[in-house]
Amino acid sequence: MTNKIEINGEIYIKETAISGEYRPSDVQIVVLNRGWIVVGKVREKDAKTIIQDASVIRNWGTTEGLGELAEQGKLPNTVLDSCPDITVETCNIILLMNCNQTKWI
Repeated sequence: MTNKIEINGEIYIKETAISGEYRPSDVQIVVLNRGWIVVGKVREKDAKTIIQDASVIRNWGTTEGLGELAEQGKLPNTVLDSCPDITVETCNIILLMNCNQTKWI
């Protein structure tokens, strides 16, 4: 497998931004198209992403954004709406953010 491709005479080289082995956490915050933000256990199958034990994050309840929520878990002002498992086309995911699993499980 090559890390470069030529298009119309221009050579593009793939750079790896992550060194070493990367493993996403099981629990992630998922930002979807149209403003939906969900937290749950994420797995991929084919071109779909399944979010189990899912909750829609209606109100972050943070002062420092989603990163604070990912690290600290549900805060006093966070509003979560639990829901059945969610299946989305992977192409509709804007962002996956690893969570501190000990705070979310």
